[in-house]
Amino acid sequence: MDASKSEADVADDEDLPIGVLLFILARAMEAANINALARAGYTDMTIAQARIAARIEPGGSRVTRLAEAAQVTKQTAGFLVEQLERAGYVERVPDPTDGRAMLVKLAARGHAAREAVLPALAEVEAQWLAHIGPERMAQLRETLKLLRAVADPYL
Repeated sequence: MDASKSEADVADDEDLPIGVLLFILARAMEAANINALARAGYTDMTIAQARIAARIEPGGSRVTRLAEAAQVTKQTAGFLVEQLERAGYVERVPDPTDGRAMLVKLAARGHAAREAVLPALAEVEAQWLAHIGPERMAQLRETLKLLRAVADPYL
């Protein structure tokens, strides 16, 4: 949202479902993410690939878990992981808990890309903070964390 808009300017948003409002904010973060990647020279990553890469856990993730977390089919997640692997963003390694399974982990290029977007995401949060103030921002963060506890099956 344009920082010059006031609460009165968005009064019509009262009729929008919360899910739509959350989607708009998530889309803004996603756009900042993709734009930051492009500015840093990572022009070959798509939004769909970034959604998968963002869900890779620090120790690695199985493709099935990535598919569930991104709410795509296993085939789609596998295809996106293959693209990310060819581009050097991820690697597949044996799962130490199951020798038959593979984990997807960020490769060096994936870690570098992740680091490249952090300032842009912080900038978006700073804009939101400037717009709604520290108290509301803290309340927003706390409220979202509380809702995640009941909405995120991957905690």
